[in-house]
Amino acid sequence: MTSPETPALSRKASPALLLAFVSAAAFGLSGSFAKSLFDAGWSPGAAVAVRIGGAAVVLLIPAVIILLRQWETVKGSLLRIAIYGVVPIALCQLFFFNAVAHLSVGVALLLEYLSPVLLVGWAWLMTRSRPRALTILGAVSAMGGLVLVLDLAGGQKVSVEGILWGLAAAVCSAVYFVMSARANDNVPPILMAGGGMAVGAAAIFGLGLTGVMPLVFSTTDVVFAGSQVPWFVPVLGLVLITTVFAYVVGIMATRGLGSKVASFVALFEVLFAVVWAWILLGELPRVVQLLGGALIMFGVVMVRLDELRGPFQRGPGYAVDLELAAAAPAEHRDPNS
Repeated sequence: MTSPETPALSRKASPALLLAFVSAAAFGLSGSFAKSLFDAGWSPGAAVAVRIGGAAVVLLIPAVIILLRQWETVKGSLLRIAIYGVVPIALCQLFFFNAVAHLSVGVALLLEYLSPVLLVGWAWLMTRSRPRALTILGAVSAMGGLVLVLDLAGGQKVSVEGILWGLAAAVCSAVYFVMSARANDNVPPILMAGGGMAVGAAAIFGLGLTGVMPLVFSTTDVVFAGSQVPWFVPVLGLVLITTVFAYVVGIMATRGLGSKVASFVALFEVLFAVVWAWILLGELPRVVQLLGGALIMFGVVMVRLDELRGPFQRGPGYAVDLELAAAAPAEHRDPNS
């Protein structure tokens, strides 16, 4: 039965859904930009450092202005912003770029975007209520579509170390959606992203300066989109497009959609990555990859329809939702969550 609140929710979610797709398209460029730097001798840590550090510089002034104007409102959220900077931003990107250094960009993305499945499973565990059939169908369809989009039978290289890095990135990606999804959050998206970038950059550079993580930079020209370009071209792309723009828009979208739906829409990052490879590198997607994209879209639609079925009620058909999982009674939650 449709809830009276559903039309209002739908009106709110429509622009958020568009923003989520735009964010996914921007994030989809990160692997291509980073790969060109790796081929020129950059270490994954160095690519993450300039990406996060550059974004922190770009967002510094607006973030400080917001912080000063809304200090009384946001001061209680500073610890959460710091955690956001370390886990979803710094560690997630570091783990992903390490995976890219050992695997193809596609396989690394497949591993990272196991996060929606982790989210559904985690919410199921926290609320002790099973997902409804549409969510399960959407999850299976989307993950099956990912496998087809990445065309794993088409000669992709696999590395155990890379797989472990990718799985670690998936955990951090799940944290990103949970922390970004608070619709009534008192922290503006620019402050959330800017503050997180500043903390994340400090963490990455700290690891580099102490010798825990190598930071290897290079100023030699790189090859991108079949042409030789200065090193700062992919760096600017990483900073402005795949970080500042993608994160701010992504936070806005996730607050409008909720963590579960936003995490499934973000699966389109993989499809966008294939499209970007087609446009920039001349790699035409195969038919099996196009079929995978259709399955991903079907999965997203199923989860979205399940989300719009109205207020949740406990019982055999109760649907798992991340916001409810976060609010579960203390005795039902992991003490470390």
